[in-house]
Amino acid sequence: MEEIKVPEVSLGSCGLTMPLIGMGTAAYPLVAETVKSAVLEAIKAGYRHFDTAFVYGSEQPLGEAIAEALNIGLIKSRDELFITSKLWCSFADQDLVIPAIQMSLKNLQLEYLDLYLIHWPIKFSKEVTQIPIPKENIFPIDIKSVWTAMEKCQLLGLTKAIGVSNFSSKKIEEILSFAKFPPVINQVELNPLWQQKELREFCKEKGIHVSAHSPLGSKGTIWGDSRVFDCDVLKEIAEAKGKTIAQISLRWVYEQGASVITKSFNKERMKENLEILDWCLTSEELDKISRIPQRKGGLLSTFIEPNDLVKELEAELTLIS
Repeated sequence: MEEIKVPEVSLGSCGLTMPLIGMGTAAYPLVAETVKSAVLEAIKAGYRHFDTAFVYGSEQPLGEAIAEALNIGLIKSRDELFITSKLWCSFADQDLVIPAIQMSLKNLQLEYLDLYLIHWPIKFSKEVTQIPIPKENIFPIDIKSVWTAMEKCQLLGLTKAIGVSNFSSKKIEEILSFAKFPPVINQVELNPLWQQKELREFCKEKGIHVSAHSPLGSKGTIWGDSRVFDCDVLKEIAEAKGKTIAQISLRWVYEQGASVITKSFNKERMKENLEILDWCLTSEELDKISRIPQRKGGLLSTFIEPNDLVKELEAELTLIS
């Protein structure tokens, strides 16, 4: 497979650059050997940015793939890769943040992460073991103390940069009011059917890069659906351009200035997901996409029993702009 060179973006003022197309490793059910094999194929194709999280269970196979890639010479140094992981809600407590990142690093067999994100702006009690998560196990996050611990992770060299995931403008404003190191990224659901215009404008104004998870709607996961692939507007554009619906959606995200976390363990689709760099959508096509009715896909209520806190967060995250 011919390797494709992916452009990079500078993150905040920390001097870090990140490839604009990354590969996600969330899968349900997760088969460790499948993840490991897919990551090795992805490195051969040109992927250098890999996204994982403690809750995905994919840190260990990703780490094994990185070790093998180094061993067989696919890459010369770990520094060639950009690795993101996330603080799960069960560890969203000041005293648990550093042990959590250390656990992720052990799983990954790495000395540092490039980026560590707070996965959701919410806290779970440690004994959570079922889905949907019972509402009595859900608590507000003490964002100031947790963010201070995230900053310590960066100061200790456990990660090069820190950020957030699934955060509203309101939640980010709260962090910015006290942060010594502002978040460099907000990773959120972003695709033509959930365009997040207001949030993207807010993040741009604050110097926070937006990274898109679920750019294809996360079909085949417990929280996703097929609405991106079922969209007639995207189908028409894809047919006219001789591209796939996935490529149209990914290119649209890319043209908004966001980075894209793709997720396919299929060798050919991995390659297709990288082939969005040498062509553009026309102004007419962009206008058609801008008029697609909007609906958020990944909802907290798909894996959490709703309570007042969950309803409040859901309301913040589902504002249509």
